[in-house]
Amino acid sequence: MIFVTGGSGLVGSFLIPALVARGLRVRALYRKEIPLIAAADAVEWVEGDLRDTTLLKAALEGVTHVFHCAGLVSYAPQDEEALLQVNVEGTAAVVDACLEQAGVRLCHVSSVAALGGGKAQDAGTVSASPEVLDESSKWELGAAHGAYATSKYLAELEVWRGISEGLWAVMVNPSVILGPANWQRSSTRLFRYAWQEHSFYTPGNLNLVDVRDVVGLMLRLTLDSATGGERYILNGGTLPLQEFLSRVATCFGKKPPTIEVPEWAAETIWRLEHVRSLVTGARPLITKDTARAGRHPVVYNAGKVQQATGQPFRPLSETIAWCCQELKAAEQAAM
Repeated sequence: MIFVTGGSGLVGSFLIPALVARGLRVRALYRKEIPLIAAADAVEWVEGDLRDTTLLKAALEGVTHVFHCAGLVSYAPQDEEALLQVNVEGTAAVVDACLEQAGVRLCHVSSVAALGGGKAQDAGTVSASPEVLDESSKWELGAAHGAYATSKYLAELEVWRGISEGLWAVMVNPSVILGPANWQRSSTRLFRYAWQEHSFYTPGNLNLVDVRDVVGLMLRLTLDSATGGERYILNGGTLPLQEFLSRVATCFGKKPPTIEVPEWAAETIWRLEHVRSLVTGARPLITKDTARAGRHPVVYNAGKVQQATGQPFRPLSETIAWCCQELKAAEQAAM
């Protein structure tokens, strides 16, 4: 019996059908509405909040494996408290529930953001050479980290706490996960940006990975491996943002962005957006974290997981073409 949190998210919506295809029984947590995903009818759905310890304890009865995919991704200043509640307190509750169920194996979906890095994040500092990070990279306690990255780092500490108390667990740290999903959510907004033929782009690189590779590696590391107490970077490759958007636009038959936003403009825009968000309560279109993300390029080394599993990553060109095809079909069906 497998228990999944975050079944409505990008990873969860591909993980659940993969588990069902293996012939496994799946129980999944949801809030408000059961997600409209493939194989939803084969799932035992449990309604509730991630931080409800009593509910989690009951939901894990008879469970052998837990895939903790639920999490909040946001760079908006208004969401700092929510990030701590969902990503940190929610993970702590899952870990505690797992500890009470003997023999449970936990797979926690973290993020490369939890590795830290990006040393040159201050205004006016730019680096041409990329910083290469792997699983041994240390979180710099004195550095300025964004709220999202901090929440994912603190969530990992909860998993390490569980491991120290005897929990079998692995953590995966994916980069930006690509997959066909809701236009308004997750990384799919990047595809929507290209679809709408926006002209502007910011300098910097994207580290990217196919959602099908993420799910496949999660299954192998959790169900097919005896090695616990480890974390694994999942990264299929790196592309400049401008090149990524151009490839997507070409796949869609759209005009690619051609105007690079200079750094001084990005610095001005995020400050104006911050003021606007404070006055109106609306989400900022660009934040300090997103404006400065490309100042110091980072590359994530995924050699550890490939050595452990032997599973290669799909080429990014194949992933982009697949996402565009699926998203275009969904858009045409909705018309």
